Amino acid sequence: MIKLLLSLLICISLFAEMEVSGHLDLDSQFYITAPDTKHKNSFTAQQTLEFNYTNDDLTFYSRLYAQEDYYDFVSVNAKNERTFARLDELYVKYDFDDDAIEAGKSIKFWGALELRNIVDGFNPQDLRNDLLSVDKLGVWNASYSHYTESGELSVIVKLYEQDQEMAAYPYVYYFFPSFVSYDSSLDTQDASTRPSVYLTYSGSTDTEYALDYMFIYENGYDSQRYFTADKPQNLSPLSPSYGDPTVFTANAYIVNKFMTYNTLVVGSTLLKLEALYAKVDEDINVGDYSHVAFGVEHTVENFYESAALGLIAEYYMYNTFEKDKYGDLELFETMQNDLFVGLRYTLNNAQDSSFVGGVVADFEYNEQVYYMKFESRLSDGFKVGIDYYYIEPSTSYLTAYALLGKHQRVAVNIAYHF
Repeated sequence: MIKLLLSLLICISLFAEMEVSGHLDLDSQFYITAPDTKHKNSFTAQQTLEFNYTNDDLTFYSRLYAQEDYYDFVSVNAKNERTFARLDELYVKYDFDDDAIEAGKSIKFWGALELRNIVDGFNPQDLRNDLLSVDKLGVWNASYSHYTESGELSVIVKLYEQDQEMAAYPYVYYFFPSFVSYDSSLDTQDASTRPSVYLTYSGSTDTEYALDYMFIYENGYDSQRYFTADKPQNLSPLSPSYGDPTVFTANAYIVNKFMTYNTLVVGSTLLKLEALYAKVDEDINVGDYSHVAFGVEHTVENFYESAALGLIAEYYMYNTFEKDKYGDLELFETMQNDLFVGLRYTLNNAQDSSFVGGVVADFEYNEQVYYMKFESRLSDGFKVGIDYYYIEPSTSYLTAYALLGKHQRVAVNIAYHF
């Protein structure tokens, strides 16, 4: 499929006008509080190039991404293994009067909440990058959509499950201990080419209270993963394997999964809901589970001059239903009993400046996350983003944040868009 789509793109670029856009980024992160054995900063150059061609009802789209990590060019021992190039998207789409078909590699976005979209599991995360902001991997799929007067019905087939590479230990967001080596080859319950099928329906109501909704059913590999080791972590010194690194492998299992996300506008208040239930297909380690999140965002227009102030609150709840199988700790689930309270401040200025920030409180493991983000346009084509994170992990439980350790960072991203 990739050879066919690339050939089509080359032909179109030769005989038709194609829109080309992209951006160049310099991303700098400084870790004020981090483990002593890891790098105290990170400098990454990023390049994104997009090609788009539309002719009547036919659309071709492609997006290429590449990045270079400073430490990968310093010395062998300092390598983060974060320098790579990848094809994020490459697909063709044809629109009929009430239908559409699409095939290729693409990224889909599902969800409505501010802090985390728990139903947004179509694309896996790239584990070589910042774990605090999700960087998705494109997946090969084909879809058929039918449009009604008030909604859209779609059938999507994901063609295979791909491996997820991870950065090396010196990178601060490699969350395993130093004695653990990660094997990027995904261990699947069935063949990796076993397709995952999605049936989705989305729509909206044209009433006094505007409701947008989406329902998703999946039969296939779950987006949640768990890790297994190739040997016990506490070997006897007399063992022939004593001193060798423990190898962790990600595992994918099959589910029947029911998901929904919805928004309801009531005056100046936006109500949000995301929920899912997964019926696991007889995996020895993972049982059925649910994940539900509620959110509310109230906007005060003209809070100061022409600026708008948004007040945000979200609650996340995760439950497993088989006590003899993995729970949230083993599955590295961070949003299992958490409340997020924050605000969004949007300036109606020429720079499109905005600020969002808040605190996440974990009521079960006594963890807190504080963050702030600021974005603004410096001039035509140039944008700047600044963020601050502080993570106070649990001192009593081995959570995902406890593996990362107490963490405090400041990041600056300068991008040129063309």
